[in-house]
Amino acid sequence: MVKLLLVLMLFAFVNADVYDGVAVVVEDKAITLLDIQKEMQAEHLDAKKASDILIRKKLEELEIAKRNISVSSAEVYDDIKKMAEANGLTISQLYDAIREQNGLNSEEFKEKIKQKLLSQKLYAAIAMSSLSEPNDEEIKEYYKLHTDKFNHPESFSVIIYSAKDKSRLKEKTDNPMFYAPDISTQEQVLFYNKISPKLANILQKTPQDHFTPILSDGKGGFMSFYIKSVAKSKETDLKSLKPQIMNAIMADKREAVLSDYFARLRDNADINIIRLPK
Repeated sequence: MVKLLLVLMLFAFVNADVYDGVAVVVEDKAITLLDIQKEMQAEHLDAKKASDILIRKKLEELEIAKRNISVSSAEVYDDIKKMAEANGLTISQLYDAIREQNGLNSEEFKEKIKQKLLSQKLYAAIAMSSLSEPNDEEIKEYYKLHTDKFNHPESFSVIIYSAKDKSRLKEKTDNPMFYAPDISTQEQVLFYNKISPKLANILQKTPQDHFTPILSDGKGGFMSFYIKSVAKSKETDLKSLKPQIMNAIMADKREAVLSDYFARLRDNADINIIRLPK
């Protein structure tokens, strides 16, 4: 009797640990407290928003399985190759940059790319039949409401500071008068349309006479861009911007369709929120 009681107590203790570790169950898929905490830290969100994102991801996984959507290793490789070329890197250099910036090894990075491609295929399957191309009136109206979205600098005049040691480069960006022979400099003019969208966004957000955050150079070193000046873009007519505006409108329409679809999917799903991190 005593042995049986001990076994039952042990069983209850183990199950309590498992139950305590689960925060949300979506159909038969569990989201743990640790999952939510990681999402909160990574994206700087509160528990509610982080759990909503993870619930959406679980719903996507279920839909991907239901629709038998798959991604081949060749598709993953092609996407990584395009990403490397867009950033002026070899695939090996891209892996090094991802490892430095995000702490992901090549296999973990490939898995992230696979999940991204699976989601893209799912979104296309959901939204394709619901979207219609915008007409000229829609395009004109959208441009009037989002003029700033299509205005960007023509180029950036920068000084690129590079170093192998991140801490040494940080000393330089914190104190521009600091002399460091191991930090190299190169003046360059970077044209908006010839650099990666990510770098363009960073440069655009950095005030003149300031340094950008320190970035990986993809070769095991680090760099920061000092913004000397920014050249404004020439006036662009609506006709030349039409493809960009159409893409923006279609992206907005697609997001609206997807948001509505997954909202309805969530309403009909068996979701049990046990508890959230405090």
